[in-house]
Amino acid sequence: MTPGGFVTAPAVRVGAFYGLLFTGIGVMLPFWPAWLETRGLGAVEIGFIMAAAQWSKVLVNPVVSSHVDRTGRRRTTMVVMALAALVGFTVLLPLSGFWPLFLVAVPATACMACLMPLAESVAMGVVRRTGADYGRMRLWGSITFMLAAVVAGAALEALPVEVVVPAAILGSLALTAASAATLPDDAPRTVGTAPLRLDGSGLLRLLRNPPFLLFLACVGLSQASHAPYYGFSTLHWRAAGLSDAFIGALWALGVIVEVALFAFGNRVLAALGPMGLLMAAAVGGIVRWTVLAGTTHPAALVGVQGLHALTYAAGHLGAMHFIARAVPHSHAVRAQGLYSALAMGALLGLSMIAAGSLYESTGGLAFLLGTGLCAGAAVFGLLLARRWDGGALWVEDETPATGAAVSPPSPGTPPRSAS
Repeated sequence: MTPGGFVTAPAVRVGAFYGLLFTGIGVMLPFWPAWLETRGLGAVEIGFIMAAAQWSKVLVNPVVSSHVDRTGRRRTTMVVMALAALVGFTVLLPLSGFWPLFLVAVPATACMACLMPLAESVAMGVVRRTGADYGRMRLWGSITFMLAAVVAGAALEALPVEVVVPAAILGSLALTAASAATLPDDAPRTVGTAPLRLDGSGLLRLLRNPPFLLFLACVGLSQASHAPYYGFSTLHWRAAGLSDAFIGALWALGVIVEVALFAFGNRVLAALGPMGLLMAAAVGGIVRWTVLAGTTHPAALVGVQGLHALTYAAGHLGAMHFIARAVPHSHAVRAQGLYSALAMGALLGLSMIAAGSLYESTGGLAFLLGTGLCAGAAVFGLLLARRWDGGALWVEDETPATGAAVSPPSPGTPPRSAS
C-alpha cells in the first residue's frame, strides 16, 4: 500500500504470504501441544521439544539470513525452507515417543521459523520502496491466524486432534511455498563493496553495539514471557473444563485486538514511537500474566485476552521499526535474523523449559514466570531509551559506536526506513 492507502502488487503478495503462513501457525500454536500430548508426551517433554525448536533459531536463522545477505537469493531460500518444513512435518505424522518426535520436530520447526525473519525483511523492503504500511501487510497474518484458531477449535469438537492439526499445518506449508515464489526478490547487499564475508563480522558488528544488545534484551524478555501461554494455556484451560471451541475463540479474541493495532500501525507508531511500543508490551505483560496465573474464569480470560495487542503486537511492531530506524540497510536481514534467533529463539526456549517444569508442578501459577520476565523487559527498555537517540546506530561503512548512538546517516546513504 502507498502512503495514501492504495494497494500495490508487492504489498498484496506480502500480505498473501503472511496470510497463508499464519493459517498453519493459527492451528499449531494453540493446539500443537495437545497433539504432542496424544503422542504420549508429558508437560516437561512438551516443554523441551518446544524449547529446542526455539533454540534451533539461534543457529539456523543467522546462518540463513547471512546467506541471503551475501547472495540476495531470498525468494529461493524461502521456497526451499517452506518445502523442507513440509517434508519434516509429513515425516512427523506416524511418530510417537520423545526422541523420535524431538529429532524430527526440531529441524522441521527450524525451517518453518526461518520464514518469518525473511518475510519481515521483504515487508520492510516494500515499506522503504513504496511507503506501504507494514502493519496493514502484517495484519493479514493476524486475520488468518484468528480464523484458523476459531475453525480448528470448532473442528476439534467433532474431529480428533490427530486429524485437524496435521491437516492444517501441511496444507498451510504447501500454499506458503507457492506464495513465497511470488515475493519480491531484492534482498539488500552491501552497497558498492564485495559481497559480505562468511566470517560473521556482520553479526559481530551488531552484537558489539550496546544499544542493540539492550534492544535484544528488552524485546527478548518481553517475547519470552509468552512461553507459558504458547506452551500450556490450551492444556491448562482444557484441564479446567473449557471446550476446544471456547479455547480457539480465546486465541482468536487476542488476535482481533492485534489486528486492530496492526491496522493502525503507522498512527500508533507516530504517537508512541518504537520505544513507547516496547514499553507498552512490557507493562501489558505484567498485568496479563498475573491475571492468567490467578484464574480460569471465562469472563476474566475474555477480558485479559485484549492485552495481546500490547504483549505481542506492540512489542513486535516496536521491534520492527527499531530495526528499520536503527540498523543500516546493509545489515537489515542480519538484524532480523538476530531478533528472531536470540530475542524470539534462545530466550523463549529457556522460558519454555522453565514453563514446562513450573506447569507440571504448580499448574497455572507458571504464568507468573511471564510477569517476572516482563518486569525485566521494562528495566532494559528504560536503559535503551537513555542510550538510543532515535537514529541509526552507526553510519554505513563505519564501525558502530560502543556507547551512545551516533547521528543518522548523511543524505547520501541508503534510507533507513519509512514510518
